[in-house]
Amino acid sequence: MSSENGPGDGGVEGAAAAEQLALIREGVRQGKAKAPRAKPRTWRGAALAERLPVARVLVDKGVLHLDRYFDYAVPEELDEQAQPGVRVRVRFGAGRGRVREGRREGGGLIDGFLVERRAESDYAGPLAALAQVVSPEPVLSEELLGLARAVADRYAGSLADVLQLAVPPRSARAEQRPSPEPLPPPTAPGTGSWSRYEHGAAFLESLASGGSPRAVWNALPGPGWSEELARAVAATLASGRGALVVVPDGRAASRVDAALTALLGEGRHAVLTADAGPEKRYAQWLAVRRGSVRAVVGTRAAMFAPVRDLGLVAVWDDGDDSHSEQHAPQPHARDVLLLRAALDKCGFLLGSWSSTVEAAQLVESGWARPLVAGREAVRRTAPLVRTVGDGDLARDEAARAARLPTLAWQVAREGLRHGPVLVQVPRRGYVPRMACAQCRAPARCRHCSGPLQAQQSGALGCDWCGREEGAWHCPECGGFRLRAQVVGARRTAEELGRAFPAVPVRTSGREHVLDTVPDAPALVVSTPGAEPVAEGGYAAALLLDGWTMLGRPDLRAGEDALRRWIGAAALVRPQGDGGTVVVVAEPTLRPVQALVRWDPIGHAVRELAERAELGFPPVSRMAAVSGTAQAVAEFLGTVELPPDAEVLGPVPVPATPAGRPRRPGAPPPGEHWERALVRVPPGSGAALASALKAAQAARMARGNGQTPVRVRIDPPDIG
Repeated sequence: MSSENGPGDGGVEGAAAAEQLALIREGVRQGKAKAPRAKPRTWRGAALAERLPVARVLVDKGVLHLDRYFDYAVPEELDEQAQPGVRVRVRFGAGRGRVREGRREGGGLIDGFLVERRAESDYAGPLAALAQVVSPEPVLSEELLGLARAVADRYAGSLADVLQLAVPPRSARAEQRPSPEPLPPPTAPGTGSWSRYEHGAAFLESLASGGSPRAVWNALPGPGWSEELARAVAATLASGRGALVVVPDGRAASRVDAALTALLGEGRHAVLTADAGPEKRYAQWLAVRRGSVRAVVGTRAAMFAPVRDLGLVAVWDDGDDSHSEQHAPQPHARDVLLLRAALDKCGFLLGSWSSTVEAAQLVESGWARPLVAGREAVRRTAPLVRTVGDGDLARDEAARAARLPTLAWQVAREGLRHGPVLVQVPRRGYVPRMACAQCRAPARCRHCSGPLQAQQSGALGCDWCGREEGAWHCPECGGFRLRAQVVGARRTAEELGRAFPAVPVRTSGREHVLDTVPDAPALVVSTPGAEPVAEGGYAAALLLDGWTMLGRPDLRAGEDALRRWIGAAALVRPQGDGGTVVVVAEPTLRPVQALVRWDPIGHAVRELAERAELGFPPVSRMAAVSGTAQAVAEFLGTVELPPDAEVLGPVPVPATPAGRPRRPGAPPPGEHWERALVRVPPGSGAALASALKAAQAARMARGNGQTPVRVRIDPPDIG
């Protein structure tokens, strides 16, 4: 170390540096202290926008007595960003006495949508100011707002609840990324497999030329439905318009996605499903709203997709439960798309292998035209259907001793020589519910009357309280022998594995759903709706325990059973290629006969005629009112129903067992609810929904919302 850099000199320099640093810090502190604070969210004293200083806001409060717009003042600094359709935050719930410098203050911050800018407010008092524009991205268009209002009115719900379903949650990163440039319209596609239908070519030509045809499409068996839907979308895009397709699940969306990509290439359509994740799904939704993409395929949430210049809305398999939204106000995708077709004056396509009663009503009323194939085409593509009834089971020694009737065992053995065999079981899992082997009365627990079921250990136990039962006897006939009411998919797989030891057994159900299976000999055990697609089609299919599906105490039991059977049988090879289906159900029943003849339309037409005679939906409109006995009675006593309304009930609602998941609309565990049905003839549905909504809003305004009363328009299950 030299003398010029000694310790003394270094200490002086260090002290000077420390003093300079202290002065800098003090200057920063003073600068921060003198800097003006940011304006509070009340914008007290701030100037208002010179032009249109009032913003009409829909606040995100999903309660019926607040289902209206509220006016707020627009600060000058937010004038440019506060445009109709953007997300905003506002103060809500301020008292009238909390007014300072001309601004109403107080209340909590709440999200909302800016609906309209106005020059004056209908409210005479002072207005609170917009607190914040969350994002300048306009996400709520006039068309989407009109659709949401129509859905809310139809289902007696609030507009805010509908918009929660229609507009996905915001992702800032997705908004910052630009959407791709829109591609020019493609050329009109060829007819393809639509030529198999009597008016298929004319339907595509109408879409491609800018027409708005409305059709109910009964698709032929096989995997061609996704490619046919893709051609309908492509024909609509060729006319310069947009298209929307709603399917029941992600597997179906993937098939339509693949068909559209193969037909049109990448970049012309968006897929809106929950599997994509919030950010990616919001980015896709923004691309649709900005006009970058003109076609959408998705599950039920996509029914509100903001497609520009809508030319076609389509729904596949409208009888599937997945199309019914479980969140308030619980709209059905089919009905929302019907509203869109009416509001946007666009084409409509309802397709399925089967046919619902609602689809038959659309055709019978003349609102839509049938789009079907001739009987010769049906016979060429459908498999052979054989039945095993109660009489056959009584004479079948193998059926009494084992799980599989002789005919089903023979068909399975023959089918396994040529490819995979599908086995449809009405329920998932392993443990079966038990019943008396002699009279078939359900086996009940002596302590809590819960259902008895066989455990994997072999013991008999209660599904409600968990107690084991060692000395059961039937209280109806005195019998001591038990039989399984319905055997689960895993139990069936085990039994089939023992019957066919050299054949692999695969299961597809709620826990693990297979998408496809290879074209190799295998037994595929599946619950209804989870059947995987086999490459080249199944060689055979066994539809077991059909009486269980038909015996459900529900108005739609026969229709739903036929839809599930046809959905499985449509995956089987045509009869000419050896495809065979065995259904274990009484052959004289109407749904079984419709399956044998492959005539779902005839079954739906006859069901519609019977419901018209009895006044059942969809010929009539119906609403379900459920809650505690006192709450339901008070509600029905205050509601001003239409003069032609008829109240049915109330009747007790099945209780929710402790420890079991609560189904939508079911009472909480430990509570006993009742349900009343309100029925009106055609033409009075809007009046019924309006009356129920007004009564529910008045009840909440009075503070009676602590005792819930559930109102559901057009409930899917009415017993």
